[in-house]
Amino acid sequence: MGDVLAYEAELLGLVREYLDFAEFEETVKIFVKECKIKGKPLPKSAGVSLRDSKALTIQKDLLTAFENGEQKVFFRLWKGHISSSVRYSEPVAQKLEFYLHIHFATYLLKHSVGKPDKAELEERISHFKTYLETKGAALSQTTEFLPFYALPFVPNPMVHPSFKELFQDSWTSDLRTRLEKFLSVTLKAKNTLKIIKLFYFLFINLLTEMLQQLHEQLVESERRTMTYLKRFNKMQADYHNLIGVTAELVDSLEATVNGKMITPEYLQSVCVRLFSNQMRQSVAHSIDFTRPGTASTMLRASLAPVKMQDVPLLPSLDYEKLKKDLIMGNDRLKAFLLQALRWRLTTSYPGEQRDTVLQAYISNDLLDCHSNCQRSVLKLLHSKSEVVRQYMARLINAFASLGEGRLYLSQNPKLLRILEERLKAEDKDSLTRENVLGALQKFSLRRALQSAMIRDGLIFWLVDVLTDTDCLSDYTLEYSVALLMNLCLRSAGKKMCAKIANRVLKVLSDLLGHENHEIQPYVNGALYSILAIPSVREEARAMGMEEILRCFIKEGNAEMIRQIEFIIKQLNSEPLNDSIVSDDEEEEEDEEEDHDTMEADLDKDEVLQPQLGELTGEKLLTTEYLGIMTHTPKTKKKLFPGVHQSIDEPLQRPVTPGYHRTVYPILSRCHSVYCKFHLVADLICVRFSLCLLTLPVSSYSEFSSAFISKPKIPRTPEVQSASPRKGKIPTIAPQFSQSGPQQMSRPSSSGSSTRSRQSK
Repeated sequence: MGDVLAYEAELLGLVREYLDFAEFEETVKIFVKECKIKGKPLPKSAGVSLRDSKALTIQKDLLTAFENGEQKVFFRLWKGHISSSVRYSEPVAQKLEFYLHIHFATYLLKHSVGKPDKAELEERISHFKTYLETKGAALSQTTEFLPFYALPFVPNPMVHPSFKELFQDSWTSDLRTRLEKFLSVTLKAKNTLKIIKLFYFLFINLLTEMLQQLHEQLVESERRTMTYLKRFNKMQADYHNLIGVTAELVDSLEATVNGKMITPEYLQSVCVRLFSNQMRQSVAHSIDFTRPGTASTMLRASLAPVKMQDVPLLPSLDYEKLKKDLIMGNDRLKAFLLQALRWRLTTSYPGEQRDTVLQAYISNDLLDCHSNCQRSVLKLLHSKSEVVRQYMARLINAFASLGEGRLYLSQNPKLLRILEERLKAEDKDSLTRENVLGALQKFSLRRALQSAMIRDGLIFWLVDVLTDTDCLSDYTLEYSVALLMNLCLRSAGKKMCAKIANRVLKVLSDLLGHENHEIQPYVNGALYSILAIPSVREEARAMGMEEILRCFIKEGNAEMIRQIEFIIKQLNSEPLNDSIVSDDEEEEEDEEEDHDTMEADLDKDEVLQPQLGELTGEKLLTTEYLGIMTHTPKTKKKLFPGVHQSIDEPLQRPVTPGYHRTVYPILSRCHSVYCKFHLVADLICVRFSLCLLTLPVSSYSEFSSAFISKPKIPRTPEVQSASPRKGKIPTIAPQFSQSGPQQMSRPSSSGSSTRSRQSK
């Protein structure tokens, strides 16, 4: 009660102010009389009339400026006394302001005696153009205003039939009346309604609290979605991998059947089991699986993607303005723009929509990769703002997730060095460092960048980081190990590891027992690779590596056991393996495989949250940066179904860890998914097949069982018809020599596609 008494006068004043505003004259008299009788303190109402008088003065000044054509004076008063919330959100205010701009743009034409001053007229027309391109653009889709967008470009609008009405006195008079009514209502409410302002303030606070609660719920929902998405993608990858293995098995069985090795009944029974989850058993029994190619074709066809619905292209953007604001804007605007540009890329649908977005970014040189200017967008990686650095790293990581993006980024010779510097300068396990590391790992899919990373000593940094894995996130751990393996696949990388053989072997042996099983294939691959160097093998033997490996054989799954057994054989191999063919002089391959998948981690843990009224994402881009025809059609690469991957090719790339956590697991081709779900074992076997040529023929089957358990599918196979064996279209099914698949002279370098080579 004491608190109420302390503010009693102010409360009574608010009540009287509202009653005066609502014109409850009799009620005000009774209210004032009763307050006097009860001795209640009632503030004088002089302030109300004073504020009303001020509002009338402002209204008079605005109307005078309108009548005299004083454009600058009018809009200075307009912006000063009409709140931005009214000007930007009230349709009535927006439409009125549009017509006011027309009034001032045409004022000289209507009121000049003789010919109007050319310079002043041009200035007014230019001001109107600027308005149409900025704030006025919001009304460009409204039929009522559409004709007026041509007004600045008409030489003599007074005689143009579309604009004759603007030069009649009745049009100006009607506009003045509308302006006067608008000012009466707006200025009165603005200057008198204290109680409504108080209510609005309390209401906004309530909305803010509700918004915060909803945001927390959204973050939790996104976290759960990410978890479920990871599980789903892992399950999907396992499924596709199983189907691929099955297709290869069926092909082999068919070849054996052709050689009278097993009975067709046995093959049919196997196929019935394989198809048990895809069709009714009676249907499976009715199909003639003895006809060559039937089973494997059906299995591959089972992966045929669901037909995509037509997806509209996103609106074009004004990239000049975007890049200008990315360089010159404040840090908060820069961060919001980087976030919006990344979201446009990561949330677009794979296919034409995403391709068009990426091509627009590249053709407009969004990141200034082709620019030598002192101030470029790439310099945002050195921003003092941690948020700007992080969001720039996220955008580069998103670019690097796509083959065309990697090609674009690789054309800037300084970018790799900038990323390496940023990687070493950032705090341990910050999101900025995670995304820089992710981008570098994807860069290592390109040979030239891989060579540069090796020369820059990145292997040494990776070994140092992996020495203490307790402080690393799963993302950092997986990408660090995968990057290390990529670099170790090269002769130069192996030689770098040989310089610190003891440290590298210690780190890799510790990682063998790490609880994160995702890294095991990469660890195995790196270990197998560096053991090709004699000095590394000697160091490994000296530290008892074989005993360490045999400890893990007891605990690992069947696949890991086979790989470890083969690593042990590599460890104990003879010096014949020392003559490794150097790949450092070989040319870079012309095109990459289809590693075009956006990982969920690109958009995780957003630190930038909009305040009330701030635009973000696509809304920000299409409201402030709408452009005209900045999309560039993508030139499609020629696809070669069933391309043979030569063992002489310089790099067989391991999987990028994030690719099995794709945000949009939509398949663009029947088999392209395999390119996204390679396992390291498939690639190591190709990389080191030269070393294995010196092994006995009997070792090949052991090698296959350890490292070729999951087939590597051709680069860009494309299902051209339901019956790929007919016509001139290359078959997706392997071909077999007359002597059978078991007589091949060396291990296959690209799975089923290379089995078309005939034994000689």
